[in-house]
Amino acid sequence: MSSTAPRLDWQAILAEASRIVQSYGTGVTLRQLFYRLVAAELLPNSQSAYKTLSSRSAEARRRGEFPDLIDRTRDIHRYRTFGGAEDARQWLRGIYRRDRTEGQPYSLYLGVEKNGIVEQLRSWFGEYGFPILALGGYSSQSYVTEVIADVREQERPAVLIYAGDYDPSGEDIDRDFLARTDCFSRILRVALTPEQVDTYHLPPQPGKKTDPRAASFVKRHGSLVQVELDALSPQDLRTLYTRAIAEFFDESAYNDCLTQEKEERRCLA
Repeated sequence: MSSTAPRLDWQAILAEASRIVQSYGTGVTLRQLFYRLVAAELLPNSQSAYKTLSSRSAEARRRGEFPDLIDRTRDIHRYRTFGGAEDARQWLRGIYRRDRTEGQPYSLYLGVEKNGIVEQLRSWFGEYGFPILALGGYSSQSYVTEVIADVREQERPAVLIYAGDYDPSGEDIDRDFLARTDCFSRILRVALTPEQVDTYHLPPQPGKKTDPRAASFVKRHGSLVQVELDALSPQDLRTLYTRAIAEFFDESAYNDCLTQEKEERRCLA
């Protein structure tokens, strides 16, 4: 006698999904939301569950009953225009900033496997001027070349603080990126690790046996699993990055830069 999967309570799922989105304080992608719900064991990790979440949350948004999600794959492209010279000057005063990494002993780069998490990193650390590298999987040679040029231009030791999935490819992406760039003095992988999967109670999903790195992953960890970085709560991810940044960050140099920036902004009035 065959068993059937339990029927999902979509009213309760959407209520929890809405709470999760509103807890971020930044934009959230559908992918991030999905893996938070998987981690909470409210949804199975399946393509059909993902598609149903997409359609049901979209229907709820059209009714005004669900918060907006962000779509980083699409945008409205338009030249910036102004209503006059004073309008332009006011805009410039509002956006003017120096390179806030001036005087720092290290060039800190915040790396992440997922493009969808860039929104959170910019919200948390954008004011410090740290460049953010969204690898989005294995990087193209064009991107590798661009990063190498950027690091060399800074003329100081570069440190990459990185977070990615806990699965065979997720563990290999940063290795490949570092080997091809060969320009970072240090790398700190702040997430995800096997210990963090246990600490933060992130339920592992079956790994992909077709992944060519599966055998070596099993040899290192004993089993083939997959845990998405998106399943980690934003508060925990922010704490992991913050702790790593503190080791290399000079607060006094940053404050000096802010003082100079403020004085120069007055000149634009």
